[in-house]
Amino acid sequence: MNITERLEKVRKIIAAGLDARSTTEVLGLMGTTGFPPEILEELRLYSELLPRVSDYGFSGHQRFLHFIWDALDKSPACLNAVFSIPLRRIIAEALFKKCGKNFIAEENVRFNFGQGIEVGDDVFFNRGVFLDSKGGVAIGNSSALAENVQIFTHSHLESDHTTRTYKSVTIGNYVIVYTASIILSGVSIGDEAIVAAGSIVSGDVEGAMMVGGRPARPMRKRRAEGRHGPSLNHLWLKDGIFQDA
Repeated sequence: MNITERLEKVRKIIAAGLDARSTTEVLGLMGTTGFPPEILEELRLYSELLPRVSDYGFSGHQRFLHFIWDALDKSPACLNAVFSIPLRRIIAEALFKKCGKNFIAEENVRFNFGQGIEVGDDVFFNRGVFLDSKGGVAIGNSSALAENVQIFTHSHLESDHTTRTYKSVTIGNYVIVYTASIILSGVSIGDEAIVAAGSIVSGDVEGAMMVGGRPARPMRKRRAEGRHGPSLNHLWLKDGIFQDA
């Protein structure tokens, strides 16, 4: 069975709804063995121990989608980009609150509640991205999170760690958040903005503005040279692979 056939079989299995037995079948198509259905029946995720789980909940189907997403990165199949990137897309389309076309995620992308994530078309997550999506994360078309970007959507009272505040993070269209930046809860980033590497963003970012620093401050307007939207050529991989027209 070739890669295309394996991916199509996975898509059909997921579309039918995952249970322990069908999840074992998906793992087998990934080349991963040693997880019999009776073991998976007892599966509980770390996210199911988090306080917001009472708001989101986990169906069996969602639980197994999360499991397959993380299991992929612990298997040799993760290293085969022409298999792993489309597989992540299949999972995201079934799990995220919204997943537009041409979604690309590299390895070791983590999130606690896929159900709280919305991405538009042509969105790219590079290696090591972490989304604390408990408060909701929405990302517009043709935007990218570079390596090791972290987004947080909650905070705690210092006087009582069990008192939490959740605020969504919104990222507009044609935004790039560069390496190792941190976006804090409640932040809104406008269209075509850029966040410089290593920044901590605690306040809203104006569209077409470049911000940087810890905490981030406006640095200058984006050097777009009169280009906007599609003319910015937000193609993430060579020749725009995985970004069909």
